[in-house]
Amino acid sequence: MQWEAEPFTRQLGVRLPIIQSPMTGASTARLTAAVSEAGGLGSVAGGLLSPDELRAEIHDVRALTDRPFAVNLFAPSPEPSMSGAEEWAKLTGAKSVPSPPPPPSFEDKLAVVIDERVPVFSFTFGIPELPEMDALLIGNATTVEEAVALERAGVDAVTAQGYEAGGHRATFLAPAEDSLIASMVLIPQVVDAVSIPVIAAGGITDGRGVAAAFALGAQAVTMGTAFLRCPETGVSESYREGLASGTTMTSVLTGRHGRLARTPLVDRLEDSGLRPPDFPLPMLMAPEKPIFAGQGGDSARSLPAGEFVRTVGEEADDVFRRLAHDGR
Repeated sequence: MQWEAEPFTRQLGVRLPIIQSPMTGASTARLTAAVSEAGGLGSVAGGLLSPDELRAEIHDVRALTDRPFAVNLFAPSPEPSMSGAEEWAKLTGAKSVPSPPPPPSFEDKLAVVIDERVPVFSFTFGIPELPEMDALLIGNATTVEEAVALERAGVDAVTAQGYEAGGHRATFLAPAEDSLIASMVLIPQVVDAVSIPVIAAGGITDGRGVAAAFALGAQAVTMGTAFLRCPETGVSESYREGLASGTTMTSVLTGRHGRLARTPLVDRLEDSGLRPPDFPLPMLMAPEKPIFAGQGGDSARSLPAGEFVRTVGEEADDVFRRLAHDGR
């Protein structure tokens, strides 16, 4: 299949419609650049970076590649509440901080994205007010209603995040518990509901998953967990080992619903019934990093990121060739 001939692939400025998910704590400049160099679209996870850190990360990526890449930010959210923080800190062993540092300003970081002329800008957790930008805009949705709202807001493409996806849920119009829709169901519904390109996310770990997403109407895929065994990621060996421990959907460790590895601390927090402080305060306080991972973590391969991207592209090509041959 000639991926380069696909309109949205050309719009992204890539050869392969494979986007590396912006994974807080796992994404690195090396990973972003390696994915982009291989023909996909690498992503910078800017959600918890300061403006200066974000600018430095962008410069680090550009020192390694001249290919297009994306920057992802969290949409602004209400001021987080410290309610329950003391009890939560005692149970987790976290350092109890009366006044943890506030999350970095979205507006200040957006100014960096604009100033640095980042080619692709994606956002999650809502729909922020955006000025005129040259970047291609991608919003993140977990329901059809959210996808429609994003299209009306003027994004160029929407990511449909299925229930299988690792990391935080992008939900912003309904409770997360009411937005847990499997990728096989969500993707075609979003494709039918919007006129902009749809990017599939959730449980895609190889070329068969890419081909399935395209069969459902997607024009690109986002892969996150599949990259976690690549040497360019910024995670420890124990983090990689945690991919085999099974995952759960919970808010107890970060204050926001997401899919992560089930650990003794997660079990203890869930059994306690305690409500965590509002996101992102737990991530600024907790002694244990969440092991964000999607379903299918066991399928992640220990390959250099560039080799992995090229392999997935070849696998998807093979699937389409086989289907075309069988259909004759």
